Amino acid sequence: MDDSRIIKTEYSEEMQKSFIDYAMSVIIARALPDIRDGLKPVQRRTLYDMYELGIRYDRPYRKSARIVGDTMGKYHPHGDSSIYDALVVMTQEFKRGLPLVDGHGNFGNIEGDGAAAMRYTEARLARVTQEAFLGDLDKDVVDFVPNFDETEKEPSVLPVKIPNFLVNGSEGIAVGMATSTPPHNLGEVIDAMKAYMQNESITVGELMRYLKGPDFPTGGIITNKDDLLNIYETGTGKVKVRGKVEYEKQKNGKINVVITEIPYPMIGMNISKFLSDVAGLVEAKKTMDVTDISNQSSKEGIRIVIELRKDADAENFVNLLYKKTRLEDTFGVNMLAISEGRPEVMGLKAILKASVDFQFQVATRKYTNLLAKELERKEIQEGLIKACNVIDLIIEILRGSKDRAMAKACLVEGKTAGIKFKSKESKIMAEQLTFSEKQANAILEMRLYKLIGLEIEALIKEHEDTMANIYRYEDILDRRDSMAQVIINELDGYKKAYARKRRTVIENAQEAVYKEREMEETELIFLMDRFGYAKTIDLPAYERNREAADAENRFVFSCKNTGKVCLFTSSGQLHTIKVMDLPYGKFRDKGIPIDNISNYNSEKEDIVFITSQTELNLRQVIFVTAQSMVKLVSGGEFDVSKRTVAATKLGEDDKVVNVTPLAEQRNIILQTKDGYFLKFDIEEIPEKKKAALGVRGMKLGVGDIVENVHYIQSGVETAVEYKGKTILLSNMKSGKRDGKGTKIRV
Repeated sequence: MDDSRIIKTEYSEEMQKSFIDYAMSVIIARALPDIRDGLKPVQRRTLYDMYELGIRYDRPYRKSARIVGDTMGKYHPHGDSSIYDALVVMTQEFKRGLPLVDGHGNFGNIEGDGAAAMRYTEARLARVTQEAFLGDLDKDVVDFVPNFDETEKEPSVLPVKIPNFLVNGSEGIAVGMATSTPPHNLGEVIDAMKAYMQNESITVGELMRYLKGPDFPTGGIITNKDDLLNIYETGTGKVKVRGKVEYEKQKNGKINVVITEIPYPMIGMNISKFLSDVAGLVEAKKTMDVTDISNQSSKEGIRIVIELRKDADAENFVNLLYKKTRLEDTFGVNMLAISEGRPEVMGLKAILKASVDFQFQVATRKYTNLLAKELERKEIQEGLIKACNVIDLIIEILRGSKDRAMAKACLVEGKTAGIKFKSKESKIMAEQLTFSEKQANAILEMRLYKLIGLEIEALIKEHEDTMANIYRYEDILDRRDSMAQVIINELDGYKKAYARKRRTVIENAQEAVYKEREMEETELIFLMDRFGYAKTIDLPAYERNREAADAENRFVFSCKNTGKVCLFTSSGQLHTIKVMDLPYGKFRDKGIPIDNISNYNSEKEDIVFITSQTELNLRQVIFVTAQSMVKLVSGGEFDVSKRTVAATKLGEDDKVVNVTPLAEQRNIILQTKDGYFLKFDIEEIPEKKKAALGVRGMKLGVGDIVENVHYIQSGVETAVEYKGKTILLSNMKSGKRDGKGTKIRV
């Protein structure tokens, strides 16, 4: 092996460089849309390929497999599934505010059923795509770049004439970032764009007079209208969406709750999940009002019918659905796009500015090219008109010339050498000719029928039209107002042709309040395994499986179905959970992750202790931290209404390592990482408020921390295993709080 070809480099540096290259490739070239046309590369390439194949809106459909294969072979070598998935989404009216592809066949449905295989489905460009996305592609208005193997050319961006990034929205996960832009109403977006063009200093609040907010194709109700201004100013935020509910009274006096529109995030498999969630509420006895549930949705629209008992409070039941199911959901907004070659989170005004700037760039190139063609046409027309006026002389030159070059030299430069003329006057006139190269070529290629009187009149009329076009194009290019008016006229045309009424209602709705019925208080057993999955079971089920329950679960204790569970974490937080929010079922049921039903964040904190609030109210609670701070707190201080409060105050870089209710313990033993043990009486620990820091339990060496805490009851022999050695803690000599302790050597 030639050692000169081996590049020696630091492994970490090479990994870092490679990962950054990969990340940028995903961000720029795959996952995120371009702010100018609102399209990801795979979408842009698919539409361009359909344009190249001539699959127009007024022509027959073509097999999706042909489109996918051609796109993959020419422009997008990343696998057929990504191309077909993009094609499918561009056909789905329930996902896109403005479908860009006209699909024929099974392209999936709102309930999550996938599209048929690409060999069965057919597609063609939608009319709006052909007109507003690809219409000017033949006018050299955007740059073309080589494809992946440099055998074809593809547009770097499509000359889209509407703010597609807002109209259709976008969702994509890159590396370290993601985009999530809701769809908007085409008419409102166009009105907002026009308002910005007419006044670039307009505020976001003023723009929202035109663009009210997201307009989801599934309809629904946005309930946090007041939050939208901040979302559109920053480009990020959360939109709360509810489904639309109607009440139908039956002849027997019962009321049916009918869901006719769903929140946008519910589309797909989440509809079936919603149905199962409603069934789960019934099984968990959270509601006793439901007698039947059916999904009667069809091509005409969503229709989910929930039949209620005769005496049911329908509005209260709907509030339960809002609280406990995805009938009320959140759409996370993060309007991230590629702007000038880099990812950027953009507010509404920045998005409109980028769209308007792009429209002016495209229009400038378009009318510059059109003007050049008209000027060329004008030159030729003027040459032909001039030639018609001296046609006899030109015919004499042509008949007297030996070849085309001689005739052309005479027409352009007045050279008469070698040309036979009928008279001296003709030669003198020929020497004065000064046609241009293009005019001379046009004259030499002119057909005789062009000398007919009507043809000459048509030529003069054509020249007049050309001059009018030149004047118009020059005006558009010289005056920004004129170009802006042209763009606005086009936008008005698209609005008239393709805009529709808003589907999503926007309002400020009150938070759903569900009044739970009084229920009989019963005792349950709380179980949480080492993976953090929690549930409750009834007492008889626990008694039958006591040994397995105690062995398989990290926390096991009794609680009331009407009570709360208190969760203490290493970060000093107390998270409370209603027992009714925990899944109730059989012993072998899996349960639910505890962080799904609380504010506990498993990535930032660890669970130290869990117990029932009833148990806490009767006792004092001992807190021990890694930096050896200890204190007693009255359990009544943790009887709080908030879901999360500070359970204790912590010093810098400190964390809670032990929380234990005080019962019959007499001594506490602190064990450190370096093997020091300190035993002292619990009576030495002072009672403090939960907001207090506590007192030092033992003196720690440099870098040492408290790792474990043990408790001893009177007359109870207590032993622990430490590095393979059994240590009898009950025989350990007692010391005083704030001592150094004894090092155990093994």
